[in-house]
Amino acid sequence: MPNTPTIPECVTVHLGRPEQAAPNVTVSFPDYIKNVASSEIYPTWPEEAIRANILAQISFTLNRVYTEYYRNQGYDFDITSSTGADQSFVYGREVFGNVSEIVDELFNSYIRRRGFVEPLFAVYCDGVTVTCDGLSQWGTVSLAKSGLSAMEILKTYFGNDIELVEGVPVGGGGSAPPVPLREGAAGPFVEILQNRLNRISANYPLIPKIYPVNGLFGPSTDNAVKAFQSAFDLTPDGIVGPATWYRIQNVYVGVKRLSDLNSEGLTVEEIRTTLPETLGRGNTGEFVFIVQYYLSYIGEFIDSIPQIEIDGNFGILTENAVKAFQETYGLPVTGTIDAVTWYYMYNVYSGIIENIPLTYTEGVTVPFPGILLQIGSEGNAVRLLQNYLNYIAGSFSDVPEVPVTGYYGTQTENAVTQFQNLFGIAGDRGVVTGLTWKAITDVYDDLYFGRIAAEGQYPGYDLSLGAG
Repeated sequence: MPNTPTIPECVTVHLGRPEQAAPNVTVSFPDYIKNVASSEIYPTWPEEAIRANILAQISFTLNRVYTEYYRNQGYDFDITSSTGADQSFVYGREVFGNVSEIVDELFNSYIRRRGFVEPLFAVYCDGVTVTCDGLSQWGTVSLAKSGLSAMEILKTYFGNDIELVEGVPVGGGGSAPPVPLREGAAGPFVEILQNRLNRISANYPLIPKIYPVNGLFGPSTDNAVKAFQSAFDLTPDGIVGPATWYRIQNVYVGVKRLSDLNSEGLTVEEIRTTLPETLGRGNTGEFVFIVQYYLSYIGEFIDSIPQIEIDGNFGILTENAVKAFQETYGLPVTGTIDAVTWYYMYNVYSGIIENIPLTYTEGVTVPFPGILLQIGSEGNAVRLLQNYLNYIAGSFSDVPEVPVTGYYGTQTENAVTQFQNLFGIAGDRGVVTGLTWKAITDVYDDLYFGRIAAEGQYPGYDLSLGAG
């Protein structure tokens, strides 16, 4: 028996009573729970009643798997379809849409007694034709209608000493990211996501390839996520929360027959951790620069966060600014950037700039829009970028002018690449991160204000008839 429960990738179900000669079928854990829930309860029940029943069914199943109840008796399955021994499972049946969505959200959670590791053996019955010393399925309906939450319903039947365990690791593939991933996110979770979606797309060609795989959640990753979500009946919002993350993991395992990154195909060495697990004192580079950039801008609006130099070096002043940010937003005050601090910082920054109009006004620059710009991007942020590049191109012949279309095509990519080469900007060529955006706007500012003479100031050239 393992020390702590994990969610199995699959469950082997015996289609009959334990001692009966019957076939076994192996299905993914979420699909098993969806089948059981659709066989045991009604989709028209109040949502909190459905949630309570699903949590009981998950915990019941995990108890069988965790204790190896049947395998310890010499059987080659995890659970049966017999309602006399286990739960109803109808192989091949359709599942209800709302039940499927709730299972996707809850399947890596379970209930247990406080102080115990083992998932609760959450016995239940319908409460009408059969009663038992456990949860009454029809009883959950009346309790939900009276206003009780799912956990309050479960405590009514199983006692107040039960607790909900969430975010349980799945099948050796690791837990979902601590914060949902969306456009603008970055780091190792994003790169794992990109690699898995690219592998899945070989079997599901409607999912577009992500290029480049760089740990930066840009438009191509957003498009691939939405295509995956549409293909697998998830809300196509481009946000990778636990439901989407684990569905991608299950499909990935299905097409590759893998359970972790060290198996055939995708190795740990293939994962470039563009954002380390933590950034702290002594770190240098692009992501330190971006952290400083975000903190500096946030500090313009939040007095508790001190201004710092943006130099790409994580020193004592940056550490103090990180601590101030963490204290301000109720995070553990460590002075280091972990995944949670990173995403909080990005969200605060995004919240500040979301009301800034992305329209070009000569001589005015705006902060990084928070979304990576690369091939396929489009919108006002791209149009702004193209205007800035064209102004710079007037002074630096190495940077070509581009059509101001609002679409990031090969001409814009080339202009960005030439700018990065000319000014020694680190990072992926042709991709506009916060580092490249700031460099472009800084050069634009220098050129624009360097050409404007103040009132009464000698302009630097002779004035003659016809001069402007």
